[in-house]
Amino acid sequence: MTNPLEGLGGEGGFDLNAIMQQAQALQSQIVDAQEKLAETIVDGTVAGGAVTVKLTGTGELVGVEIKQGEFDGSNPDDLEDLGAVIVAAYREAKGKADELAGEAMGPLAGGLGGPGAAGGGEPPFKLGF
Repeated sequence: MTNPLEGLGGEGGFDLNAIMQQAQALQSQIVDAQEKLAETIVDGTVAGGAVTVKLTGTGELVGVEIKQGEFDGSNPDDLEDLGAVIVAAYREAKGKADELAGEAMGPLAGGLGGPGAAGGGEPPFKLGF
């Protein structure tokens, strides 16, 4: 019978120190990637530039810009439209932030194993930002 942990190092086929070092390196890479995402700004612009929403790469809303003269603040229909346009701009920006997070964290998350970890595809779990 062969040892299923053979090849992982150490006398018993299992080098805990090597595994801990790899885990610490992975944790450091994840923290670095999260910090870079938090510093990156993505935007979503809709309605011909009437509304732009800015998010960090982690999905935190940091700004909303509304082009002057595009919406009448005294008109209920315009205000309703404005709300819908802001939501659309947010969704566009959030899609960009999610894509950016997937690019930054995907290779790291893929190293954790699970479905989709090898051969590309979706990460084994959804990242929380």
